[in-house]
Amino acid sequence: MIPLLDLKAHYAALRPEIEPAVLSVLASGNYVLGEQVQQFERDFAAYCGTRHAIAVNSGTSALHLALLAAGVGPGDEVITSPLTFVATASAIVYAGAQPVFVDVDPETLTLDPKRLEEAVTRRTKAIIPVHLHGQMADMGPILDRASHSHLHVIEDACQAHGAEYGGQRAGSMGVSGCFSFYPGKNLGACGEGGLVVTNDDRQMEIMRMLRDWGQEQRYHHALKGFNYRMDAVQGAILRVKLAHLEEWIAARRARAADYDRLLSGIPHLRLPVEAPGRRHVYHVYAVRTPERDDLRRHLEREGIQTGLHYPIPVHLQKAFRDLGYAEGDFPVAEAACREVLSLPIYPELAADQVENVAEAIMRDVYA
Repeated sequence: MIPLLDLKAHYAALRPEIEPAVLSVLASGNYVLGEQVQQFERDFAAYCGTRHAIAVNSGTSALHLALLAAGVGPGDEVITSPLTFVATASAIVYAGAQPVFVDVDPETLTLDPKRLEEAVTRRTKAIIPVHLHGQMADMGPILDRASHSHLHVIEDACQAHGAEYGGQRAGSMGVSGCFSFYPGKNLGACGEGGLVVTNDDRQMEIMRMLRDWGQEQRYHHALKGFNYRMDAVQGAILRVKLAHLEEWIAARRARAADYDRLLSGIPHLRLPVEAPGRRHVYHVYAVRTPERDDLRRHLEREGIQTGLHYPIPVHLQKAFRDLGYAEGDFPVAEAACREVLSLPIYPELAADQVENVAEAIMRDVYA
């Protein structure tokens, strides 16, 4: 079997580094935040090219704190993509604001800047572009439109660790950038984790307080905060893993290039596009086909796992019916949800395994 993701192989390769790091935390007796998390924050901020990083317990918490630090609250609207995991919209709701969706670009499936104008109202406070599948949204025109209306841009970079736009790293272009370290991410913890990067000193201070019960110092609560702290064990593990992220990105890009070469020209199969001036880090290698469900069943019979990122757009999810959207409102995103199929891709995936996947796809298409 070829899995969609192989976390056991991932751990086995790093075991000699991870286990001593974890044991050092256990021996220290300092299990929440602390030096390991602080050092990881410094390392990750340097990697992204930002001044600050605030480590938290999940990517959802990162989005929530970034919105609150930007002053988003009840009565505000936040524009984002309907083609994302529900956490993006949920964080907006947690802040008391209303998600407003715009459709995605048909090539990259990221937020379409040309559609922003129709969505901006006097209540709009922020834009959250989602860097989908490992590729950044078209940040230039998004930032230009935001600047025109004095809107905050908060990057949802939860799938885009190390992705680039014009040489700038994901998370470094907006007022803040939010990351998830869920185990399956390109940089994944052994459990839950998240982080916000920013260059804004005041927003950094607010987020540091909010993640730890709003404390300025112990038992002095300046804000109504949350328990969003990162565990020290996860900080230590992520420090180890961050040192390998660039080699893992290179491996993912190599396997994606193999897929591109082997699958090019197959009828009714659209391959992912790396837009000019961007570095795609291939968190997901998502092909598109009208026969998606048939192809998925065929690959399962062939012993190849696949994924759906995502089968239902957020505006059509039962939980978000109250927003008042209907089928047909965002046709590009809706079509993608019917057609997108994620193929196996991870740093440990071998070139011959990619060949096996491609051969299985061709057996189905040309049967």
